[in-house]
Amino acid sequence: MQPNILFVSLDTVRADVAYNGRMPGIEALRASGVTFRQAISSCPLTPVSHATVFTGLQPPRHGIRHLLREQLRKDVPTLAELLRGAGYSTGAVVSCPGLNRWYGMDRGFDFYDDEIPLLPDGRDPLTVGDVKMRGLALKRAPVVTRRAGDWLAAQRTPFFLFAHFFDAHWPYDPPEDVGVQTRNPYEGEVAYSDHHLQGLLQRLADAGHDPAATLIVLFSDHGEDLGGWYPNDHAGDRGHPEEEGHGCLLFDATQHVPLIFSGPGVRAGVEVPDQVRLVDIMPTVLDLLGLEPQASDGLSLRPLLEGASSPGTRPAAYSETHFPEERTDRAGLHPLRSLRLDDGVHRQKVIWQVGGDEVGYYDLNSDPDEQAARTTILGPDSAP
Repeated sequence: MQPNILFVSLDTVRADVAYNGRMPGIEALRASGVTFRQAISSCPLTPVSHATVFTGLQPPRHGIRHLLREQLRKDVPTLAELLRGAGYSTGAVVSCPGLNRWYGMDRGFDFYDDEIPLLPDGRDPLTVGDVKMRGLALKRAPVVTRRAGDWLAAQRTPFFLFAHFFDAHWPYDPPEDVGVQTRNPYEGEVAYSDHHLQGLLQRLADAGHDPAATLIVLFSDHGEDLGGWYPNDHAGDRGHPEEEGHGCLLFDATQHVPLIFSGPGVRAGVEVPDQVRLVDIMPTVLDLLGLEPQASDGLSLRPLLEGASSPGTRPAAYSETHFPEERTDRAGLHPLRSLRLDDGVHRQKVIWQVGGDEVGYYDLNSDPDEQAARTTILGPDSAP
């Protein structure tokens, strides 16, 4: 019998905050599953990163590369489509403009709740390119939990539910104190999301579905650069005024994200130090379920979930952002691409401009906060 599947996206949550030990919901999942300590996102934008999760493809192949320009390629199968074809009921409750059905991420879902309010000034948030302003249009976590729980209560097995929490996105104004010690309002929003994650897991159990028998995948699409609240921030006065939370840069503040698997066939209470990628999620799930593999830019993490020793070298983690092309309020910005390499001993990253002439190299062993780039200026014909 195939297991039920629950995907939880904690949008805009940094790995170091997710793993700070003060989030009870996240800690419970870590205790029951496998925590990947070095998971890397493909893009610091919600629609681009989630498209990678649900297709197993990097942005150049799934087709979404900007915040507001593209939709998911119609010839690319999604995980929801494959699971529905395998007999799963499929449902999603999403909470921000970046997952509106316009992008095509609703394909394969029987139920796709993407209702969100208008912006305070009455504009449709889907037409607004300011990533901070779009954060004012969201479903709050209690609504996500209630609607996802109502859908769960009506399901028989097997089902696939995707629940998306957007609360950690700007503005950082947690609606209530949930009793977790935090260092700043951003962490308060993460704690608020975590509190309602616990509520969702309780709704899962109340609906008669054993969380221990459910394949649960928790991740974040990208992190957040708080402009100096954390040592590895680069935004604002830290040298990059173009960065407002996320979108324009590819440092680990936004690219290093949490990733946890829990459920049948997954070891409990294990931490994996190997570098993995969000693009690995879809091939891993298909492998765990014994379903036909799809053409993918990712690899199955099943051996690591089931107890294989560390393989040593993992593939380079590719990231990109073309959002700088959409920043019409700032001149001279270039799209960026990066490769993060980790062979278990050496951890390095290269970030380069697309159409520009700067390449930055970072030794993450000696410089984990990416503050001391070795920058190379190349001629226009020799840039990567």
